[in-house]
Amino acid sequence: MSSPKPILQIPSLTDIEISHKLIQPFIHQTPVFTNNYLNELVEAELFFKCENFQKVGAFKMRGASNAVNRLELSDLKSGVATHSSGNHAAALALAAKQKGIPAFIVMPSTAPPIKKNAVKSYGGTIIECAPTLEARESTLHEVVKNTGATFIHPFDNYSVIAGQSTAALELLRQTPQLDYLFAPVGGGGLLSGTALITSYLSPSTLVIGAEPLGANDAFISFNNGILTPVSNPKTIADGLLTSLSEKTFSIIRSKVQNILLADETTILEALKLIWERMKIIIEPSSALPLATILLNKSIVKNKKVGIILSGGNADFNALKFN
Repeated sequence: MSSPKPILQIPSLTDIEISHKLIQPFIHQTPVFTNNYLNELVEAELFFKCENFQKVGAFKMRGASNAVNRLELSDLKSGVATHSSGNHAAALALAAKQKGIPAFIVMPSTAPPIKKNAVKSYGGTIIECAPTLEARESTLHEVVKNTGATFIHPFDNYSVIAGQSTAALELLRQTPQLDYLFAPVGGGGLLSGTALITSYLSPSTLVIGAEPLGANDAFISFNNGILTPVSNPKTIADGLLTSLSEKTFSIIRSKVQNILLADETTILEALKLIWERMKIIIEPSSALPLATILLNKSIVKNKKVGIILSGGNADFNALKFN
């Protein structure tokens, strides 16, 4: 039986269910944790989907695996390529390794060392560039031209979005009847996928995006109804520096209930709470959902709330706790 083909339109429920089956050999079904202290703190029932325990330490393994395993043999021969500052880079490198093909990863020179080291450990070839979107895209263009590799976008790709949606698919089966489902938002692959599968399986569940105040393009775009990239974003949540794309924005605009913001102090507070109270390591981007809940407790009071902890690849040298 041939592999399913790349998804070229907004993924259907069938697309997502097939994607989930397709990537089973390549991912973990991650656990859902609860914590009494945090429940009491926000006066709600919180259910944490722990993608920090996913392969490569992040949900990105889902989308990368789905995209790679949907490619035609002719598109696989020369390998795959992408530009990414972190978790998608590692995920694509591992997905390519599992398939026995090369991966060429364009990374900004400022990417965290932990994430560069991960790409190298999975056999990916890193090509460094200046830390701008223009530099990423122009360098990637040269890489693809020179290698013939197939470009797998970190989030502006429906196969990737379908793969990312499988985290929420599992959560909704593990913890049914959620009132809210919170997910962090950067490029929007996770949030758009989460919103899609929730609309199919649990339409009464409200999906909320969580974003840093210093990288608030999704908040601006969502509220203005116009895709508005942010310039010079600054936040400790390094996984959320990227702006939305056309594909992710169109889904988020129609399927997401709201996008909430958190400042850097509250992000660090949420990060410490999860580390100290749940005894698990997450990266700052994963702390955004809890951070926005800390700032908006009245919204979730007495509700069942799902939270996707997007990853656990923390750069300890960059964290400065007071």
